[in-house]
Amino acid sequence: MDQSLVKQITDRQEIVDLTIGYTWIIDHSPREQLREIFTDDAVFIIDVRRLNGIDEIINKVDGTLGRLSSSQHLISNHQVQINGNNATCSCYLQAQHTLHGTEGGDNYILAGHYLDELVRTDTGWRISQRELVTTWIEGNQKVVGR
Repeated sequence: MDQSLVKQITDRQEIVDLTIGYTWIIDHSPREQLREIFTDDAVFIIDVRRLNGIDEIINKVDGTLGRLSSSQHLISNHQVQINGNNATCSCYLQAQHTLHGTEGGDNYILAGHYLDELVRTDTGWRISQRELVTTWIEGNQKVVGR
């Protein structure tokens, strides 16, 4: 098999695995591990909010999800484009958030997609910019403090 094709397949799988790793970290792991997903100077755009740098990203994720009873982020339909040491990845997202005892209902669901820009680093692929584009929401926004 052509080595450049093998490299492209390997890179693509590493990028998809990175996006999956993000979901497991934000749902189950110490959020400090997001440093293994993003570059130090990464930008995360959520609606009109712009988080600058890994520390702001960790603080926002922990502040929003850290108080929940549970959350589950599902992603699929990855589209990866690689150009040397840079790449883009788009994938669908559906996220279920639960906070038991919330007035008005315990559940909040968000669906949309992520638009990622990635760079190859000495330690592997990292997200340098992530944008969350919301398609629809359902449930009680008080669950996530909106």
